[in-house]
Amino acid sequence: MRLILIRHAEPDYAHNTITEKGKREAKALAERVKHWNVTDFYTSPLGRAIDTAEPTLKALGRTAETLEWAKEFDYRCIDPATGRDHLCWDYVPSDWTGREGCFTLDDWVHTAPMSENPEIEKQSRIVCEELDKLLLKYGYKRDGLIYRTVGRKQENRIHTAAPNNMEYGFLDNEPENGPTVVIFCHLGVSCLMMSHLLNIPFMTLPHGLFIPPTGINILTTEERWEDEASFRAQAIGDCAHLLMAGEKLSSAGSFSPAFQM
Repeated sequence: MRLILIRHAEPDYAHNTITEKGKREAKALAERVKHWNVTDFYTSPLGRAIDTAEPTLKALGRTAETLEWAKEFDYRCIDPATGRDHLCWDYVPSDWTGREGCFTLDDWVHTAPMSENPEIEKQSRIVCEELDKLLLKYGYKRDGLIYRTVGRKQENRIHTAAPNNMEYGFLDNEPENGPTVVIFCHLGVSCLMMSHLLNIPFMTLPHGLFIPPTGINILTTEERWEDEASFRAQAIGDCAHLLMAGEKLSSAGSFSPAFQM
């Protein structure tokens, strides 16, 4: 299975949509995604995600299901360093890095200042639970920190792939593995989903990864043993479509200018 999380184009937050530059980004994205064999499309309920998806869906003659839980994870708390009300995952690094709980899978929501807003723990749990329900629809059931394929077992592999050598991997023309699911959503909630799927502490992701507008995150299941499946990131923040279209990367969501690769 491939789960592809796409961040919305450059946002116009005030009008719940995307900027003129964002519209160009969305069109460049559509030129790329229209060549994919996508099983299902989903979007956040927020305008900037819906408007980013629109050119792709129009090009393919497809529709997308709205996932209410895939809206931006925008629950807030007071930044201890500044005293300002802020996104719970976007406060001063010298503070959050000094809190041990921020480096665990489960305790970050119980660490100050996040613990002061009970909605943060509640809503993060809902996102993870709803994501698991969605994956179960495609035959992947959560079991601890991995997934199980429902009703089928894998061909066991003890080596990584080598070209045209089945002893060590798979043939170049072997069919792709399972469905491809695309969700148009947001930076924070994408990091929360990736934290859940990759077993990486959440707070390290929005601070440690730069995912530009229309950045593509590709997570693929590796199904190498019995009925086990685990997710692995093939790409994070991939914006090759913007480079090919001659469109500069937006720095929205970053505290430094984006390097124009």
